[in-house]
Parts: sequence; structure tokens; C-alpha cells
Amino acid sequence: MENYIVSARKYRPQTFESVVGQQALTQTLQNAIRSNHLAHAYLFCGPRGVGKTTCARIFAKTINCSNPQNGFDACNECESCKAFNEQRSFNIHELDAASNNSVEDIRSLIDQVRVPPQIGKYSVYIIDEVHMLSAGAFNALLKTLEEPPSYAIFILATTEKHKVLPTILSRCQVYDFNRITIPDTIAYLQKVAAKEGIKVSEEALNVVAQKADGGMRDALSIFDQLVAFCGNEITYERTIEVLNVLSADYYFQLVDNALQHNVAQTLLIFNDILNHGFDAGHFVTGFAQHLRDVLVSKDPQTLPLLETSESMRVRYGQQAQRCHPMWIFMALDILNTCDINYRTARNKRLTVELALVKLCQLGVAQQAPQVVAPAVQKESAKPAQPAAPATQPEPAKPAQAVTQPQAAAPKEPTPSIPKMPKIGIGLGPKKPEAAPAQPAAPAEQPKEEQNSPFTVDQLRDAWVGLTDTHKEETRLRQLIENYMPLMVDDLTAEIQMPNPWQMTEMRKALPGLLRQLRATLHNDHLEIRLVQAEYNQEQMAFTAEEKYKLMVEQNPALSLLKEKMDLVID
Repeated sequence: MENYIVSARKYRPQTFESVVGQQALTQTLQNAIRSNHLAHAYLFCGPRGVGKTTCARIFAKTINCSNPQNGFDACNECESCKAFNEQRSFNIHELDAASNNSVEDIRSLIDQVRVPPQIGKYSVYIIDEVHMLSAGAFNALLKTLEEPPSYAIFILATTEKHKVLPTILSRCQVYDFNRITIPDTIAYLQKVAAKEGIKVSEEALNVVAQKADGGMRDALSIFDQLVAFCGNEITYERTIEVLNVLSADYYFQLVDNALQHNVAQTLLIFNDILNHGFDAGHFVTGFAQHLRDVLVSKDPQTLPLLETSESMRVRYGQQAQRCHPMWIFMALDILNTCDINYRTARNKRLTVELALVKLCQLGVAQQAPQVVAPAVQKESAKPAQPAAPATQPEPAKPAQAVTQPQAAAPKEPTPSIPKMPKIGIGLGPKKPEAAPAQPAAPAEQPKEEQNSPFTVDQLRDAWVGLTDTHKEETRLRQLIENYMPLMVDDLTAEIQMPNPWQMTEMRKALPGLLRQLRATLHNDHLEIRLVQAEYNQEQMAFTAEEKYKLMVEQNPALSLLKEKMDLVID
């Protein structure tokens, strides 16, 4: 029975062309070999499993080849190449600095440097994990590293370049290896699967590539694990089962239910996730990452930021079309706040569930404010009164003659509705006329035919679109972003304002905003009321006298202390 060899060793690159994801770096090494411009010391740094030691071995084998192909590829036929392939070469020395990090180990290495190579041109010394060397070992290596014999070449490899002494860095040519991208990892794993006769889905390889986090060695190890479990056919479902990865279907379902304001189904999905043994904190992080991927899928310019397979790109693009950017921003903010509070929360499950409920309530029509409305109706009575005469001037028959010549007018604004700035410009000169509230009646009569029904989501999108019209008005734009109208019935919405100052600002701007909303939604019967929420302003102490009085109220003994010690308040 033949001994089994893991894929990470079996499919280790043997040439520069077979190294994955490091084209610029390997091309530089090839050009240096072809032109015989070899440095005496190199430093290969980068994440784990990206090919640092592999490139060092290929480089050492190539420069000792007596008959290189194309000037930079080893022939695999000369004695030096055969010795390297059979692991009996005396020209290439590898040292693990993690276990040989003392001064004595480096001195022993320096003694070996004095011996010239017997076969080949160079003696290559590969020191892996060089950042593990002690300070004394680094100092012992400095002189030899700066001026080695003409036949000696040092190749240092490390995953933590910041731990290498600057004096070592200054003596080396530094090559920074990149993380291997997900598409490159998927493509290489597909080649390995084809050679092994294994059928594997692209979605499964996408999970493996994400789990490997840019390391090809980790990806091949995970691939071997899947082959041991699944056999000759690897599916997405069995992959997430073996690797204990939360399926992306959960995230897609959660977003769809949140857009439909389905709180019950959202909580049931989260309960199913917990029943499968997944950590709620990791779920929040993964859900936020999913929404980030949905966000970058909305714009073709940011689509390259989405590292996933082509089939998943299609799913993200389809869901991105159903999500408004403002909804994604607010959802990400909710999940980010949940992630921050999760670590300190006592009831962690409730913290996550509350965040999910908030996601489902984004843009939903709340019925609870109707209970508060009668108590605060006195505050909102003033802006609500002009709405009554606005719907009553029906008996004016001459208005019908006015509507006839403008019968074609509603057809013209239809194509210009998406251009929100044009609506704002057209309404600019009419702002002074909106103050008496009486000229609004004849302006609405020609549009009485516009009574198109609209949904809560359409009202939300139209309200959010007002921010584009009022980009230059910073305070008004902030009010629009912070306070969303909540539907009370089919044609009436309420905005609850937390304090009188914001109430005043919104009352001034509401007539113009309402006209824009009516034009966008094609419904002239839409009404928006402002409701003053309960506002309690505590008396703040600013002067020294006020602070003293406040302290006396909390502790009357201070007054007696002031009298006995004859103290004066500055």
C-alpha cells in the first residue's frame, strides 16, 4: 500500500509559474536569475501559507542548476537538481529559528558558511521564522549577513516582519508576499480536485477559501479533511457541516424577513442558528459582514471588494437590488452597536434578539403612537388645521375648468420624478406663499386626481430621497435623516419630535417637504402631523451660586458648614 501524502506536500509548487498569487514577486526573482543580479541576502515576509519557504527552495534550486531552462527554470536533470529533488543536496541548508534561536546555533551556522559548495555555484541558507531569533543571535548574524562569502546566499523567512531588527532589514532585499485571493484559491483547488478525480461544487470551495483566510496550505489541509469525510463528491451542505460554518442561506433569509418586517420568522431563524450550536457573537459578526457584502454589491465600482464565487455574486446582487442604501446603513449601525454591547451584556441572547427586532422595525408603520397622540394633540393641532380646509373646497366648480387644461400636466412630471433636485427647485419660490396656508388650497385642487396608493416602504424611500434635494441645508438634512414619518392610517403619518427646538425647525420646513412627498408618491391627500414627545428639561447649574444651591438641596449640612467657617462662594 502506497504511503498517503497530504495535498499541501503533494501539490507543493516546483516552479515559479506554479506559485499561486505571487506573480509580481516571482517575476522579479526570475529576472534577477536571468540577468545574474543576485543579492547576498533576501527577506521573505507575509502571512502563513502563501509560499515564502516554497519560493526560497525554488530559488535555491534554480540558481544551482547547471542547465537552466529559459534562463530561470531548473532542468530537473542535472546532478544538483536530482540531489535537491531527492532531499540529499548539501548546497541548501534549512534552519528553523523557532527551535534554534540561540547564539550557539548561529555560530554553528557561521562555521558552515566558511565551507564552499562541492556541487553547484552557491550555498543557500534558508532561515525560517527568523523573527524568533534572540537579540544575541541577531547580533551574531549581522557581520556574516552583511559581508558573506561570494558563494553564500541567505534567505530569511518570517510572518512578523516588525519583530526583525532594523539592522537585519537594512542588509536584505525585502519581498512582501500577498494573501492569496479567494478566486485564486478556488481556481487552484479546482485543479487539485480535477487531478484527484473529485467532484466539488464552487460554493463549497468558496467556503474553504474563506476559511483558509489567504493561506494555500490551510486551504489544501481543509480540502483533505473534506475528502476524508465526503469521498469523491464534495457538496456545499456537507462542507458547512464538517467545518461548522453558518450557511449563507441564513443571512439571506434574515435580510428578506427584515425587509418584510417579519419579526416572528426572524426570531425563529435565530433560534434555529443557536440550536445548531453557533455562537451568537460570531453570528452578529457574520451578519454584519453579509450586509457589508450586500452594500458593496450595489455599486459596480465597489463590486471588486466582494471576494466570493460567481454564483454568490449573483445572489448578493439580487438581494442588493431589494435593499435601499439607507436601510443597509442603519442596519449596519444596529449590528455594530450590538457587537459592542454583546461582550458586556448579561443577557446576550436578548441583546441579539433586540437588534434583530430593530432591523425588522426599520421603516415599519407603528400603531403605538396613536395612544400618545390624544395627549399631545394640542401641540399638533396648529399644523393639522390647514389640512381640513385643504380637503373641503370641492364645491368650487370653476376649479373643474382649471383642471381640464392641466389634465395632461400629471403625465409630464411622471418621468421627472426620480430627479428629486428638480422638484425642490420648482418649489423654491413658493415657500413664502406656504405661510398663510390658504394659497395651498387652489394649488391642490388641480391635483385632486392624484390619489395613487402607496406603501410604507415607498413613503420611507421618498422621505430618505429628500436628503438629496436638501444637501446644502445641513440642519434640515439632519432632521430628515434622524426622524422618519410613521404611518397612522392610509393617508396620515406622524413625526415625533423630541424637543421644542427641533419641533420648530421641522414645522417651518414641513410644508415644502410635504409638497415634495405628494409629488413623488402621486397622492395629494397625504398628511403629516408633528407630535411633540414628552420633554423634561432639568434645571442645569452653571454659575457657582447655582451649583451651591444644588449641593445644599442634596446635602443641607453644607449650609451649616458655610456659616460656621464663614466661607464665601467665588
